[in-house]
Amino acid sequence: MRFMLIIKTTAYSEAGVKHSQAYDEARIAYMKSLARAGVLLADEELQPSGTGLRIGYPVHGGEPEVTAGPFPVDQGLIAGYTLIDVCSEEEAIDWARRMPVPYGPVAFEIEVRKLEENRHTPRNPRILAMEADLEDQRNMLKKI
Repeated sequence: MRFMLIIKTTAYSEAGVKHSQAYDEARIAYMKSLARAGVLLADEELQPSGTGLRIGYPVHGGEPEVTAGPFPVDQGLIAGYTLIDVCSEEEAIDWARRMPVPYGPVAFEIEVRKLEENRHTPRNPRILAMEADLEDQRNMLKKI
């Protein structure tokens, strides 16, 4: 099961304030532990919403409206995410609880969300190419 650990934005992350060296080192150690356990799929930090855009679609059709950031912090903005592949929701929560949090005067929040297993989403093109190549080789061997 794949889960996304969503790190919510704070006023500090929106202002572009960098974390302490101690937090950065703890985060690197945490990522290494996820990688050693074989559960880490991705880990990304987003730029502040001031660099982002929103595209709003009217209820009854019409042209979409593009709005430039920054956007209010109280709208549940995302500062970053870590994508993991684990056996259960309990394991995902355990990893989320181990994630280091920056020390400071603002609340820090991590949201844990299970990813929907969408069978219609195209898979990694490299894997698809390898599978096609293997299928070609199987077909060649059948002819022998």
